[in-house]
Amino acid sequence: MQTAAVVAVFLAAYVLIATERIHRVAAALGGAALMVLLGAVDEETAFFSTETGVDWNVIFLLLGMMILVSVIRQTGAFEFLAIWAAKKARGRPLRIMVMLVLITAIASALLDNVTTVLLIAPVTLLVCDRLDAPPVPFLIAEAMASNIGGAATLIGDPPNIIIGSRAGLSFNDFLVHMGPIVVVLLGVFLLLCKFLFARGLEYDAAKAAALMKLDEKEAIRDKRLLVTSGGVLALVIIGFVTHSLTGLAPSMVALLGAGAAVALSPKLEPAEYLEEVEWPTLVFFAGLFVMVGGLVHVGVIGDMGKWLTSAIGSHWLAGASAMLWVSGLLSGIVDNIPYVATMAPLVVDLTKGADPTQAHAMWWSLTLGADLGGNATAVGASANVVVLGIAARNGHPISFWRFTKYGLIVAPITIAIAWGYVWLRYFALA
Repeated sequence: MQTAAVVAVFLAAYVLIATERIHRVAAALGGAALMVLLGAVDEETAFFSTETGVDWNVIFLLLGMMILVSVIRQTGAFEFLAIWAAKKARGRPLRIMVMLVLITAIASALLDNVTTVLLIAPVTLLVCDRLDAPPVPFLIAEAMASNIGGAATLIGDPPNIIIGSRAGLSFNDFLVHMGPIVVVLLGVFLLLCKFLFARGLEYDAAKAAALMKLDEKEAIRDKRLLVTSGGVLALVIIGFVTHSLTGLAPSMVALLGAGAAVALSPKLEPAEYLEEVEWPTLVFFAGLFVMVGGLVHVGVIGDMGKWLTSAIGSHWLAGASAMLWVSGLLSGIVDNIPYVATMAPLVVDLTKGADPTQAHAMWWSLTLGADLGGNATAVGASANVVVLGIAARNGHPISFWRFTKYGLIVAPITIAIAWGYVWLRYFALA
C-alpha cells in the first residue's frame, strides 16, 4: 500500500512539473512533503543518507560556483567574452551557437557541466541581447552540449564521479573509454543544431554591424578583481582536476573558491556576490532528491534494478544494451544523479567475477545512458535545471515541453550511436 502511494505521489509531482500547472519548486516540495507524511522518508533518510537523502555535494557545488560566478560577473569579463565571441563569428547566430556549443562541451569535460553552464549562460544572454536574438535556442543547445561533453571525463558530470568511485575507474580510464565516442557525438550534435535551431535564429543585422565595431577590452570594469577572481577560478579548476589526489570533493573545492573570491573582494556587498545564486533551483533539487529518495527507500528503483540484473544473466551484450537504453530512459524521468547512485551498487554485484571487458561494457553503458539520457527532458540532468532557472530569472522562461521536444530527438539519436560504440569496442573487436 505504501509503495503504491509513494509511486502515485512521484508520478503526480512529475506530471505537475511537466505540465507546469504549478511552479516546479512547489511541485517538488509538495511531493517531498507527501513522501514524509507517507513515511517513505524521515529526517535521517532525507538529510543524512547518502543513498536516499539530499545530495549536499551537488547543492553546495552549485552554491559555491554560483557565488564565484557572481563575483566574476562584476568585472565585466562576461561582456568581454560576449563581444569577442560575436565578433569572431561575424555576428551570425548559427556560427555563434556552434562556437558556444564547442566551448561548453570542452569546458564541461575540464570542469563539470553544471559549473560550465553557470559560466556560459551569462555570456550567451549578453550576446543575444547585443544582437537582439532569442537566447532560448542557445541555452537549450548549451545545456545539451554540456551533458555530452561532460561524459568524457571523471569530473565532467556528477554521475561520473559516483561511477568512478564505485567501479574504481580513474580520470584516464574515462578519457580513454569515453573520449572517442564523445568527440563523435559532439560532431553529430553540431549537425543536429543546424536542423533543430537554425530557423529560429533571427537577429538584428544593424545591431550585429554595430557590435563588430566595439572594442571588447573596454568592457572590463575592474581589472584587479578580474585578476584575483580569475586566479581563484583557475585554482578551483585545478582542484576539480586533482580532487582524486587531494581528497577534496568538488563541492568543497567550490565552497573554498567562493569563500576566497569573496574574501579577496572586500568592496563587494553581499547582494552583489549573491546575485547569481539560483535559490529556487537549489530548493527544487532538494525536493527532487527527497522524492527520488522515497522511491529508493521503499524499494521501487532497487526492484527494477534487480529485475534487470536477473534478466541479464550471462548475456552481456543484451545486458549492456539494456543498461544503456534503460538508463537513458530513466535518467530522462528522474535526475541522473540519484539514479546512478541507486544503480551503481547493482552493477557492482552484476559484474563480480565478470571478464574485465564485459565489466567495462556494463559500466560504460551505465555512464553513457545516464549522461546522454539526461538530455531527454528538462529535469533529466542538473545542468538542464540550472539553465532553466537562469533563463527564467532573466525573463526568458523555457517550458518543460519546449526543452523536451528537442531532447526527445537528441537523446535517442546519441544513445543509438553510443550503443554502436559499445557493441563495436567491447564485443565485436574485443
